[in-house]
Amino acid sequence: MKVEYATQIPARLEGPGGVQGASPSEAQPRWGLGDLFQGCGPCRVGCTPAHDTARRYRYYQNVCTQSYSFVWWDWARWEREIDWMALNGINLALAWSGQEAIWQRVYLALGLTQTEINEFFTGPAFLAWGRMGNLHTWDGPLPPSWHIKQLYLQHRVLDRMRSFGMTPVLPAFAGHVPEAVTRVFPQVNVTKMGSWGHFNCSYSCSFLLAPEDPMFPVIGSLFLRELVKEFGTDHIYGADTFNEMQPPSSAPSYLAAATTAVYEAMIAVDTEAVWLLQGWLFQHQPQFWGPAQIGAVLGAVPRGRLLVLDLFAESQPVYTRTASFQGQPFIWCMLHNFGGNHGLFGALEAVNGGPEAARLFPNSTMVGTGMAPEGISQNEVVYSLMAELGWRKDPVPDLAAWVTNFAAQRYGVSHPDAGAAWRLLLRSVYNCSGEVCRGHNRSPLVRRPSLQMNTSVWYNRSSVFEAWRLLLTSAPSLAASPAFRYDLLDLTRQAVQELVSLYYEEARSAYLSKELTSLLRAGGVLAYELLPALDELLGSDSRFLLGSWLEQARAAAVSEAEADFYEQNSRYQLTLWGPEGNILDYANKQLAGLVANYYTPRWRLFLEALADSVAQGIPFQQHQFDKNAFQLEQAFVLSKPRYPSQPRGDTVDLAKKIFLKYYPRWVAGSW
Repeated sequence: MKVEYATQIPARLEGPGGVQGASPSEAQPRWGLGDLFQGCGPCRVGCTPAHDTARRYRYYQNVCTQSYSFVWWDWARWEREIDWMALNGINLALAWSGQEAIWQRVYLALGLTQTEINEFFTGPAFLAWGRMGNLHTWDGPLPPSWHIKQLYLQHRVLDRMRSFGMTPVLPAFAGHVPEAVTRVFPQVNVTKMGSWGHFNCSYSCSFLLAPEDPMFPVIGSLFLRELVKEFGTDHIYGADTFNEMQPPSSAPSYLAAATTAVYEAMIAVDTEAVWLLQGWLFQHQPQFWGPAQIGAVLGAVPRGRLLVLDLFAESQPVYTRTASFQGQPFIWCMLHNFGGNHGLFGALEAVNGGPEAARLFPNSTMVGTGMAPEGISQNEVVYSLMAELGWRKDPVPDLAAWVTNFAAQRYGVSHPDAGAAWRLLLRSVYNCSGEVCRGHNRSPLVRRPSLQMNTSVWYNRSSVFEAWRLLLTSAPSLAASPAFRYDLLDLTRQAVQELVSLYYEEARSAYLSKELTSLLRAGGVLAYELLPALDELLGSDSRFLLGSWLEQARAAAVSEAEADFYEQNSRYQLTLWGPEGNILDYANKQLAGLVANYYTPRWRLFLEALADSVAQGIPFQQHQFDKNAFQLEQAFVLSKPRYPSQPRGDTVDLAKKIFLKYYPRWVAGSW
């Protein structure tokens, strides 16, 4: 398949290493979204496109991906990602590294002290939410070396993206400022926003500049001018003022003024600016964002100068209830994953048909498709399909045939059992439908245990176990394929996750029936056999190692103290997500070391508490257990043991060992 990028580099500027002898903006043709609708006025809805407008963009990333997946990356890892983007035809993507270094320059120029700036920035693992105004201060400050390295990294990222003809999206000012701005400018008009994510105002309740305050255009243009001076520009900028935060007023006049202020700060520096807006706010708080409120935002920017990401369109599209964003261009996005969780999940039928439905929607203003996961490195089949749909006019006609071919291409050879396994997965874990579908793993395995945990799933577990059997059956022919070994591990991990739910149900029933022997039997298998076996399996692949995850963070440091700080940042994100478990286990992962030293001790504590309760004839106290569990969780975050960063054991042998022990019980119908 020929890869054609949306913007072409003039031949005179090309050289062996890409663009030569030109500024970034010079290397790109000058265009606006209005150019997509030729001869129809300023991007008027209902026009006949001059070419296939609905496939103009193939977008990638979510603001949260920067923290859940990219935060510790060095240039070598970024280069691999950008090359993957090129191979999949991505032509529009965020490039947000290094912006805190630019903000530091701006804040110093405004009169803030270095101490005040340090107190404002979050730690590296939480910068995404600092950038959207949700958080400040938490697990910071940023070391000086962070700014230097991120500036260097951003230059290399931009050079690579532009050399492929991609359009990088740079950040812009959304209106959030440090509290210290009120010291320097006592008359400034700011609103203290509400708390976010169960954080108190020590770390949230950001300060939002009033749109009419004269400092709004000053700060916004200072930042963007300094940013463009440092990095050049491709004229598309991202900013999110009200991400998961209720605006101070629902009055359309206020919302229009707040939106206008952000846009005017952009065009004061770049008259060709286009604003890329994550449409998550409209989906996340539908009770606030009624037609008048949405219309105020969408109508405050000239048509064609606002590009909206319909971020969760595979499950909860917004374009259908906003008349195609009231004429503003939008990109149909698949969000798919929350928190970078592991877990087999997908809505492939919805993904397959979604872009076509959006394109055929009356007076559609769809201009492309996008992948916007919060975290990557999971469920590759989902992203392979979505990437292909960016090139297709119509949906894949036969998804069963498509996944069979996907498996054959992935493993380098066709195998009937492997193909059958994938078709079973397509009909089960990858066939979630409806608004309840979210790629957020809420399995009991990765949650703080309680007696009220929900173990229901949208698929028949029998399909997972049969797919597991079929994939193992094909191992003698396919085990030489690294992709096969990864998939076998991931499917075995999923089967163990199902088994944890089943043993939990058995233990809970035994507790409720006051059957101590049955409780000890089920709990013993879960916490002392099944979870250790999972940890050993995960340890056989470098992509499932806590040691690799933490070493990536430590490698970003320039001193041992800095390495310890970065590792703690990473541990917090994986577990407590805040000083008090504020967003507990949201970013859960199934990694060797994390299972053994975080999830397993917590499960053992829970099951021992249930057993003590039955033995002593007293009720189980969830509140007391939560307090004790928090002590375990916090101890894990603050501890400093090093974990293996090299795999141990053979994945196929370990998967077979687990299968032979647990699959017969499933077949016998013991649950």
